Amino acid sequence: MTLRTATVRTPRLDLVPLAVAHADEMAGVLADPALHAFIGGAPLTAPELRARYERLVAGPPDPAVVWCNWVVRLRAEDRLAGTVQATVTDGGRTAEVAWVTGTEWQGRGIAREAAGALVGLLADRGVRTVVAHVHPGHAASAAVARAAGLAPTGEERDGEVRWELRP
Repeated sequence: MTLRTATVRTPRLDLVPLAVAHADEMAGVLADPALHAFIGGAPLTAPELRARYERLVAGPPDPAVVWCNWVVRLRAEDRLAGTVQATVTDGGRTAEVAWVTGTEWQGRGIAREAAGALVGLLADRGVRTVVAHVHPGHAASAAVARAAGLAPTGEERDGEVRWELRP
């Protein structure tokens, strides 16, 4: 699926396909332990993130699944500010999406702009159902999901609410 290699431009951002070379800068972007308050875990070191990115870039073991991962570059600062991702299944008809913005860049609409661009790209490429899972206490992430056109379904899985968009 060419979706994996598409660079996406928004008014302020470039969504650049993930590369292993992004690990060092992204380790700094994602270094705040507060980013893990709702998702668990802890920040990864640059070598740990490099190993993770190597796995992501290699792709999933299941050929019916496509992993699409981008770093979010804020053009005005020429710095990475976060990531967006989509796991595409069901013959390209369904995608589960996620986003994260580094603490330093939060509150500036970056996640909203990036997630909106991602959902638009998925719809343009024929994805019919977009899903995100948001912790019920994470108001900022719920606002991003809503701005991207998703709505809560009332379903919960692993303590998170399923949000969905059917373009």
